[in-house]
Amino acid sequence: MKISRAQVIAYRVQAQQLHRTGRQARGLAVLDIGVQDSAGEHARLTFDARLPSTPRTDAYGPDQSLALVWSLRGAPHVHRRGELDDLAGALYPLSEADAAQRLNETGPSVARAGISALDQYTMAVEAMRDVVRKPMSKGAVSTAVSKAMPKPMLRACRSCKTSHISDSAMRSSFLAAGLELRPDTAPPVMQRRKGARITAEPNVTALTRLVRNYLTLLGPATAVHAAGYLDARRADVEQAWPADLIEVEVDGVTGWLPASAGRALASPPEAELVRLLSGFDPYLQARDRDLIVPDKVVQKALWPVLGRPGVVFVDGEVAGTWRPKAASKKLTLLIEEFAPLPPAVREQIDAEAERVAAVRGMELAAVSRSS
Repeated sequence: MKISRAQVIAYRVQAQQLHRTGRQARGLAVLDIGVQDSAGEHARLTFDARLPSTPRTDAYGPDQSLALVWSLRGAPHVHRRGELDDLAGALYPLSEADAAQRLNETGPSVARAGISALDQYTMAVEAMRDVVRKPMSKGAVSTAVSKAMPKPMLRACRSCKTSHISDSAMRSSFLAAGLELRPDTAPPVMQRRKGARITAEPNVTALTRLVRNYLTLLGPATAVHAAGYLDARRADVEQAWPADLIEVEVDGVTGWLPASAGRALASPPEAELVRLLSGFDPYLQARDRDLIVPDKVVQKALWPVLGRPGVVFVDGEVAGTWRPKAASKKLTLLIEEFAPLPPAVREQIDAEAERVAAVRGMELAAVSRSS
């Protein structure tokens, strides 16, 4: 099956419901792979881009059907609460090398510790579960867990002037320990998830499902792309590679897509829309960045090491970036257009800016443009 870049973009826009075909946050397809959050608003911006009306500010939390956890790549993500135990199994290390990678360790450092990476991972899970019996701040959890860890697992910290469990170990073991984050807390506050069980082994079936979901929403893609999204080893991901896939060639590059999505890929609706996407929107999380934005200079602007901007998304293309500037309860959006946009498109951007302000619980003061 040979298709064009434009077809892939139109397909992904439809698959991810960017035409605003969603009805409620918990039913959105992007939750099949998780929605990354940051600063307590990026997940809500993702929901808003796919729903007819702005979602509630309390769309997820301890008493809601959605939960905030450290999951993929150790970053905070929103997931459906009922799927978290399976997700913990999907993200559980499949090998010694996989465990070392999730702990941000190397083979030599693991050897010096004299404790296998898999054993270190298990110890971290058990200690996190044992320590967090009530809501606790990240610092308090780190202090308590560090006391339970063997000295070889502690890392010297210049800012703290002491040694404690690494941030990677805390984040990677968090979900398997049956914990969740309280939204809108800084520093992060952790607590146990009601009814959660400790995950003690990988769930390959759940991993296969997660990989298939990635391919459905961000395909056609390769095992390298899926492994990058999961922050896992390609060799381990290939163990869980789905069987029901079709091969797709996009401008000479081969990728894979679930067979059930083949018809939608062949004839997707035009991506005629204007959205202000969060910098962490699932659409921008695909690992084939050359397809999303062929221009290398623009790629650097969209994916800096720190401080990702939002994206002005027009008819399937990245047309600019946006950043918020808040003062009191008023919000100004600073928009950089990569090329001057037509007045009709600017009117739609202004309407989207109103929605961004609503998501943040603020009044839109102005939209400032530069190019």
